[in-house]
Amino acid sequence: MSPETVAKFKKMCPEMDSRTQEVWFRRLTAGCAMIIILMMGAFFLQLCWHSLPAMQTFGWKFLISTEWDPVRNQYGAAAAIYGTLVTTAIAILIAVPLSFIIALFLVELAPPWLGTVISHALDLLAAIPSIIFGMWGLFVFIPVMQNHIQPFIANTLHLKWFPLFGGTSSGSGYLTGGLVLALMILPFVCAVMRDVFRMVPQVMKEAAYGIGCTTFEVSWKVTLRYGMQGMLGAVFLGLGRAVGETMALLYVIGNYPAISASLFAPGTTIAAMLANNFAEAGGVFKSALFELGLILLCITFLIQVAAQWWLNNVKRKAGGGL
Repeated sequence: MSPETVAKFKKMCPEMDSRTQEVWFRRLTAGCAMIIILMMGAFFLQLCWHSLPAMQTFGWKFLISTEWDPVRNQYGAAAAIYGTLVTTAIAILIAVPLSFIIALFLVELAPPWLGTVISHALDLLAAIPSIIFGMWGLFVFIPVMQNHIQPFIANTLHLKWFPLFGGTSSGSGYLTGGLVLALMILPFVCAVMRDVFRMVPQVMKEAAYGIGCTTFEVSWKVTLRYGMQGMLGAVFLGLGRAVGETMALLYVIGNYPAISASLFAPGTTIAAMLANNFAEAGGVFKSALFELGLILLCITFLIQVAAQWWLNNVKRKAGGGL
């Protein structure tokens, strides 16, 4: 750019002083941050407004009723809430330990070439759409559950007398949904844990090795403790994804609005109920679905509050303050 062009540009756009730039920068960043609050408020108000007919019709019984009968306009959210919590719990209990072990292997034990291959495969697995997991679960995993895994648990291990593993082996159900959900959230949790473990200063690990620590001791006493806050963040990231998952569970959970102690029994979740019924809903039926969405939003909000509270406690105990 020629000097004449630069001088002309400066004349057209006079420079602001540093104080004015700072004021406008603060206003811009504050305005962008307020968009998030406005969006959350708009979601909450919209769901509350459309949920009012169902709230006035069913009251608090909506939360504890398992009835879901569009013919008689009788609705309850208990079965959907129960299915959401059960499948999420199964997914977290399976995905978090596996993610932790895989992340430790990639950071501490794997040769560079193998770690690179597994890391790329992990990232590709995270990019697979949820509906693909649902189709795989419907056509591949449900027959495997029905013909092999569920009979093995119930008959070979003789656990069919326990309420958790009783009932018929149809393939679909809470356990199947939880396993598919665990496979979905595992790449996200594992990728975050892997990156957190890689941020541990190398000098700390070398110092531990220098005083005679084994790889297990370095992983447990140095890597784990240093990355505890990031690990908890990864867990709650996976938890938030699991709670709101729709399409994968819609294919494999059975979509039956009832509560059962057996993990083999078919059930439903809030997200699956919304996806399965919203197209033909109207009147009080549609309002009941909006109230389900409001309940899901509240559950997600409570999870985030609990996550922040836990992270603050961990940070305080570690000497980091608030």
